[in-house]
Amino acid sequence: MFADRAKIYVRSGKGGDGHVSFRREKYVPDGGPDGGDGGNGGDVIVEVDPGLNTLSDYRHIRKYRAEDGENGGKRNCRGKNGKDIVLKVPAGTVLKDYSTGKIIVDMSGENKRVTLIKGGKGGLGNQHFATARMQAPKYAQPGQPAIELDIAMELKVIADVGLVGFPNVGKSTFLSRVSNARPEIANYPFTTLNPHLGVVDVDDVKGFVIADIPGLIEGASEGVGLGHDFLRHIERNRVLIHIVDAASTEGRDPVEDIYTIYNELAKYDERLKTLPQVIAANKTDLLGEDKDAILKRIKDEFEPMGYKVFPISAVSGQGIRELLYHVREVLDDTDTEPVVFDSEFRVERSTDGNEPYTVEYDIKQKVYRIEGPRIEKMLGYTNIDSEKGFSFFQNFMKDTGILDELRALGIQDGDTVYVYGHAFEFYE
Repeated sequence: MFADRAKIYVRSGKGGDGHVSFRREKYVPDGGPDGGDGGNGGDVIVEVDPGLNTLSDYRHIRKYRAEDGENGGKRNCRGKNGKDIVLKVPAGTVLKDYSTGKIIVDMSGENKRVTLIKGGKGGLGNQHFATARMQAPKYAQPGQPAIELDIAMELKVIADVGLVGFPNVGKSTFLSRVSNARPEIANYPFTTLNPHLGVVDVDDVKGFVIADIPGLIEGASEGVGLGHDFLRHIERNRVLIHIVDAASTEGRDPVEDIYTIYNELAKYDERLKTLPQVIAANKTDLLGEDKDAILKRIKDEFEPMGYKVFPISAVSGQGIRELLYHVREVLDDTDTEPVVFDSEFRVERSTDGNEPYTVEYDIKQKVYRIEGPRIEKMLGYTNIDSEKGFSFFQNFMKDTGILDELRALGIQDGDTVYVYGHAFEFYE
């Protein structure tokens, strides 16, 4: 079965943590901080591979993880960056956030290689946090966390022209005659279960790509049969060739068939009914004495609506050249830009809570000490001698999670907390 959908889990690499260490040499007993930075986590990258035409690989392997960054080391040693992971996909693959259905990226047009999720940045070592007030910081920055995402992948084939129509009306035969494609051909419904692409070369005119969209049936827009599986491949087409069995070899009325398929297209996506359409009245080689009357009925019904009707025989080739020349003219008059779906979902990373701090109990002094660059900055612009400023400081300690860490260390009412030269008595 043609694999044009898949669900996968992806995870970027976590940034390595910064290191806490101090220079220790024989004749330098009190050396400064020399903790190295953590390495960056690997990215999740999506890349178009021209050699692929299905998503079958992603049906078997569903979890993809980039490598984490290495933690920093002593003596200013920086951790290695994590390796990226590259997902190879066929052109036309649309990646969506699984939970919302919103489009992250459409791998079409100029989108040949896209970074889907950036890896976490490595944390800074403690050497970066030395200040005049804190010359021996005992904290380092943690690396940014990994980002996880469930992704829905959908392949929507890229072709200028789409062949639509009921099963067994001759689409595959038509495609095999006008292009280099070789789809399976047999006289029973649903022979074609895979969209087939072919390049049409017509003398003296520019060629174009044509797709045989598997046969539609009534109710396809609601998912009857394999409706949704088939209809998604029409969304990029610029022109539709509606092939109809003019000879009614399956016992259906050709005019009713055309209306049925037209309605299914409109129900699935209103934009599809605005696409230029050409009607190919196929199997004229099987029409008898009432051939002219049948073709006149189809033309009288649809040509006043702007749909040009071409009598053809996909078996003998009759009328096909005229049809292709007309389709080329219609293509020349339509927008030449490929249909690329806009991004609706951004993978964003929160920068909050990544600044380091320490909360520890000094056994000798029997006090609790809090240190960290964010805390030091906060004290720089807060007047904690005022009631309002002290209230702000308390809320900051609560929101940051520092109060919870003090409780975990066993702090009691009346115990002393030191914060960069400021001493406070703790009370709940």
